[in-house]
Amino acid sequence: MGTYHLATGASGVMIHTEQYWVNFTHAQETAAGSNLGVRRLFSNISKLVLKHQLSTDITEEYLLHSPEIVITDGVTFHSSKDSDKLKICAEAFNPDEEDEDTEPRVVHPKTDEQRCRLQESCKDILLFKNLDQEQLSQVLDAMFELRVKPQEHVIDQGDDGDNFYVVERGLYDIFVERDGQSRCVGRYDNHGSFGELALMYNTPRAATIVATTDGALWGLDRVTFRRIILKNNARKRKMFENFVESVPILKSLECSERMKIVDVLGEKIYKDGDRIIAQGDLADCFFIVESGEVKIMMKSKQTKTTQESNQEVEITRCTRGQYFGELALVTNKPRAASAYAVGDVKCLVMDVQAFERLLGPCMDIMKRNITHYEEQLMALFGSSMDLRDPGK
Repeated sequence: MGTYHLATGASGVMIHTEQYWVNFTHAQETAAGSNLGVRRLFSNISKLVLKHQLSTDITEEYLLHSPEIVITDGVTFHSSKDSDKLKICAEAFNPDEEDEDTEPRVVHPKTDEQRCRLQESCKDILLFKNLDQEQLSQVLDAMFELRVKPQEHVIDQGDDGDNFYVVERGLYDIFVERDGQSRCVGRYDNHGSFGELALMYNTPRAATIVATTDGALWGLDRVTFRRIILKNNARKRKMFENFVESVPILKSLECSERMKIVDVLGEKIYKDGDRIIAQGDLADCFFIVESGEVKIMMKSKQTKTTQESNQEVEITRCTRGQYFGELALVTNKPRAASAYAVGDVKCLVMDVQAFERLLGPCMDIMKRNITHYEEQLMALFGSSMDLRDPGK
């Protein structure tokens, strides 16, 4: 099965495979202007929608058997009879050019039970991942509950976009009308979200969403969505870009490679004493310290003290721009040490799949570091330790 690649340029975003491409063109080039960060913000959101709302990668086989692919609302893929090309056209929204911060804050009162259900429904929503606690609280305050019955239309193709929706429960079919005929092209099954692209690009709804069972949704109005979520994602992305450029180990990468890293970074916040990784655990991600200090600790059988009391010994500390968690990913072994937050800590996080795909050029440096780590442990514990096999 093939893979897809996503690139940006002055004319928009292009998703391409060996045989097919999808071009995301800006209806108004001035909407994005020369702000590469804004263009990449939307390419990243579009990519997340592709992957997570369709629950598939864009592959040659997938495109071949999908004459029309609908990505929630706001954007529709159409195949062309004249060529093996699919095109998407939409008007981009530039968060830097919108001035909606003066709008009054929207609050829909909720019971404790409602807020608990809302938080559970929103915990895996990708667009909420980079919000800080205050921003997330404002978003949750602004969301309203919507109960639906079977055959009730949540949104209709061609309508203006007014709300973003998060599914709490229920089944919802996605219908697209073309050439006078409506057909079902997908379904939301008790989870997911839809409606964001029409708000981002000011396009009419490109699909009709119909409840097929009793269900519950949470809606977020257009103004709040733009004011908090889009502007925050743009700000976060710019901050990540600047930070990644300052990380020493990433300086050897090309600019385009660093931008790909920004696309996949997440952010995690830890309080003083929080354990970030645990010695012996399987490794699933790589960490770069954004702010604060991280203490690296190791249990060792090499000293009498640690054997008797099972105490951890401090190996080193990591500060802004330094990284940890790479050793287990390089060696494909369990974590060789634990890491703890010293005070408040923010880390940028990259999962193992992205690490293996994007940090190939840095791998030699990381492998050379293993020998340096082993020398540190030799000096600390007085005996050798094979970090390529922590179990020894």
